[in-house]
Amino acid sequence: MAICPSCAGEVPDSSKFCLSCGTEIEIPTSATTDTSLKSEPAAVSFPSLDRARFIPGTILAKRYRIVGLLGRGGMGEVYRAEDLKLGQPVALKFLPIEVQRDRGRLDRFLNEVKVALKVTHPNVCRVYDIGDVDGCHYLTMEYVDGENLASLLRRIGRLPQNKAVQIARQLCTGLAAAHEQGILHRDLKPANIMIDGRGRAKITDFGLAGLMEGIKDEEIRAGTPAYMAPEQLAGREVSARSDLYSLGLVLYELFTGRQAFETSTPGGIAKRQENSTPTSPSSHVEGLDQAVERVILRCLESNPSQRPTSALAIVAALPGGDPLAAALAAGETPPPELVAEAGEAGGLKPWIAWSCLLASFVGLLLAIQLDGTFNVMPLGKEPQLLAERAREIILELGYDVTPLDSVYGYEANQPFLDHLTGHDPSPGWRDRLAIGQPPGLWFWYRQSPRYLAPFMGARVKAVPYDPPSSVPGMFELRLDAQGRLRRLEVVPFERDDAAAGAGDPDWTVLFDAAGFEISKFMAVEARWSPRVFADRRAAWDGTYPDDPDTTIRVEAAAYRGRPVSFNIVEPWTPVASAEASAETLTDRLLRRSFNVFVLGTLIGGALIAWRNLRLGRGDRKGAWRLAFYLMGVRMLVWLFGADDKLGPSGMWVLIDHLAYALYRFGIVWMFYIALEPYLRRIWPGTMVSWVRLLRGRFKDPLVGRDVLFGVLIAVALKVIIPMIILAGGWTVSAPQYISPGGSMLEALRGLPQACAMMLFNHDQWLLEPGLFLIVFLLMMRLLLRRTWLAVSAFLPILAALNLATGGTGGIAGWSIMAIFGAAWLLLYFRAGLLALFVCLGTLGLWEPLTPSLDPGSWYSSGTYLALLLTLGTAAYGFYISLAGRPMFGDALLDRPSGVGP
Repeated sequence: MAICPSCAGEVPDSSKFCLSCGTEIEIPTSATTDTSLKSEPAAVSFPSLDRARFIPGTILAKRYRIVGLLGRGGMGEVYRAEDLKLGQPVALKFLPIEVQRDRGRLDRFLNEVKVALKVTHPNVCRVYDIGDVDGCHYLTMEYVDGENLASLLRRIGRLPQNKAVQIARQLCTGLAAAHEQGILHRDLKPANIMIDGRGRAKITDFGLAGLMEGIKDEEIRAGTPAYMAPEQLAGREVSARSDLYSLGLVLYELFTGRQAFETSTPGGIAKRQENSTPTSPSSHVEGLDQAVERVILRCLESNPSQRPTSALAIVAALPGGDPLAAALAAGETPPPELVAEAGEAGGLKPWIAWSCLLASFVGLLLAIQLDGTFNVMPLGKEPQLLAERAREIILELGYDVTPLDSVYGYEANQPFLDHLTGHDPSPGWRDRLAIGQPPGLWFWYRQSPRYLAPFMGARVKAVPYDPPSSVPGMFELRLDAQGRLRRLEVVPFERDDAAAGAGDPDWTVLFDAAGFEISKFMAVEARWSPRVFADRRAAWDGTYPDDPDTTIRVEAAAYRGRPVSFNIVEPWTPVASAEASAETLTDRLLRRSFNVFVLGTLIGGALIAWRNLRLGRGDRKGAWRLAFYLMGVRMLVWLFGADDKLGPSGMWVLIDHLAYALYRFGIVWMFYIALEPYLRRIWPGTMVSWVRLLRGRFKDPLVGRDVLFGVLIAVALKVIIPMIILAGGWTVSAPQYISPGGSMLEALRGLPQACAMMLFNHDQWLLEPGLFLIVFLLMMRLLLRRTWLAVSAFLPILAALNLATGGTGGIAGWSIMAIFGAAWLLLYFRAGLLALFVCLGTLGLWEPLTPSLDPGSWYSSGTYLALLLTLGTAAYGFYISLAGRPMFGDALLDRPSGVGP
């Protein structure tokens, strides 16, 4: 390798011209013809010292003693030196004197330090420090006791194939470490690769390196033309795949001992790259492994999109060994790119993909029918009609007012449902719910002369107590599904011109609105105080017309001749002063255990995340993408579900939702940084398709397979769990199936609210049964040291948490938790993290819905939307998992085209 006298660039021995400036030079002859690869360190020989800046023995910075000049190139001079303070050899790199005053060259030299310090890998030459002597900047770096690859190849021609594969793997992993930090080398060539005395490769000279997003204009062409990618030579762009092209040229020489494109000028190189392909490596080397040839030629594709996706993809394509297993055996945490390239291709045979898709479709229809058996409470009229009926009742009571704002929703008659599930032994409880008297579900309506801006702006469900009824002229009504009055509260106006002695109102109007005949009720003394001010009170005893076995008390109150309160008191109606019951020891222990569990998981996750960040671990790119996804879902909840987006408090509601979304963003980001490096280290097989998805490989067959499997398992759970409930006498063992949750009640308000609740639960399921439980399982694994011990502790603790949070008990409840826990573990360990998240996200979509396929049902639109989303996800997984195979025809029989009878 000669030095160009004009530009100080390196010139290959096979060329008469400098590839950078075209100057003709004299070619030095090689003094050795050794053709064997020695295992011993090569003897250290130094270039001529005639033009060396420092002679041996010189002491620099009172610390470094010069041993000799190692080499000189376009980007500087490199000396071997002894670190007198630490007692170890180092390499000192100086800029040439003629370019010391060139600010551009100096900035590039300083950039080498900044860039190289970010890359820490066994196959990258380490950089220690930077300093200057009399204005001459130097770089202190690792001294490699060997020779560069260019010199080695000149001596021996080419490396044996096994050794070449080993070196190729090391180059790929070192380059991948740089790309992981967003750094491009841009000058990868044999002269910048050192082979140490133990035969290990180290990438050196990051003098032209830069961040991927910061390289533009003329900087694109910086480098050695003979080892540039076509797009770099043309000045169009430079990317990670440009480095892969350079790597392909290096590998070509490594395995064949020849250059892929032999020409003497940069223009000739560009023309050869654009108009021709290199000669097949196997034409130069007999018996070359076809896998090696394929990966080299893929690297040398002129179109960057046709090259391998990453340096670690090249590792995976090289023959022999499992790079993921090798990294684990070496005690290293495999980087995300290596995990993404590990594992199988993942494509499914067409008949398997079709079976999964059809099973998902049929299973969903069956699950909707099974869930429909739990809809024993009549939902009656549409919420808009019930709201109109509430306004009519207000007019009938003599209040001719025009509200500024109104809101409505549904609420469970929880005391009645608790009575049925816990105290009513009669077998006809379903009939009692179907009658609607007493109602299991209330429709509530509120109107106000002011905007009903909630105090808790981030609330995702409308509730009848936020904001509280404190403004004069507020009305709150509760109706049953048929629009019959069940409760009334009116906050009296501050000033009322009606006479103080107006007397009793016409109570018949209230009874008519409730669907009662006042003549069938007996007047009694009032005992229940109204929650609003009143000057008249009255009470009656009677029964429900449709349920004569249930005695009720009607309590009413009025102010100045107009009703302000109406309430139906049932036998199970709790008294406010007696609602607080003594907490049992078991309940207290479960509640406190749950609090300790949540707090411990949060603190543990934060500490682990902090440690990973401090050590430079963690897939930050993946963490950002997952956190942004869940944050975006949470903001869609606001978009679809907030009632006051355009009102005077709409901006505050938006800020509250955004603040909560940012809080969730931080939690997700922290948990992911905490657990992801350990998952890659302990259970890397679970991360393969997940990392591929986060890397944007949406058409990867393995991604499609795991998405399809995740949907299928979610549908299976939607079928199996209701069957267990129905088979086990679900009235006693699963009261939550009788009492609809808040998200289900919110979804009944209309399609926008149903969308909001589907997205909200989708987000919740990914975070809580998803990330939260994975963090807990990981903590168990780190504590107990064995996966089987962690799994053994996981299931009983999961069941205890279910009870602590009000879950189901009994045989059916424990069976449900066992099946859910088993499915969770099966998906995670057998299919991976992506399949688990798809399963949980799908279950979250369905949780708030009251399933119905009846087109005439006003709440069936949510079911059809969830059906479309679920089947759409399954169809995506089905199509991608085929890996390009035809969906029908011979492929359906798993036969190649034209084969067989």
